[in-house]
Amino acid sequence: MASKPKYYIVEASALPEVFLKVAEAKRLLSTGEAATVNEATKMTDISRSAFYKYRDSVLPFQNMMTGRIITIQLLLHDQPGLLSEILGVLAATKANIITINSIMPTNGTAVVTISAETNELTVSIEELLNTLGEMDGVVKAEVLAG
Repeated sequence: MASKPKYYIVEASALPEVFLKVAEAKRLLSTGEAATVNEATKMTDISRSAFYKYRDSVLPFQNMMTGRIITIQLLLHDQPGLLSEILGVLAATKANIITINSIMPTNGTAVVTISAETNELTVSIEELLNTLGEMDGVVKAEVLAG
């Protein structure tokens, strides 16, 4: 019986250089900047064997999240129209909202959780979180699950 794979989220600076180069080679292939594995590995200065050894195990975080349901938790100031603005950002990026939960505001802030499908998301999860986190009235934006 094969064991179920385990996944970890690790800051890129803590990874061995070969993993970063494999991720870059995969990006070059997916964007068409490299037409072949041989070309991508030459551009990133890794061997083809290293590429093939790690290619199925190295994924950028946003790629792992694509096509899944994510739950975003937001800490918001209690101000009129803010949730509507947030929903507008989610709609503009083609996040398909499944649920929205909110607790009563206390001390001028409220926690809101939003679950959404990311099948057709037009930006990375990181970009979406950054956009939400930079909005006036948003204290914090993070992925809870996904």
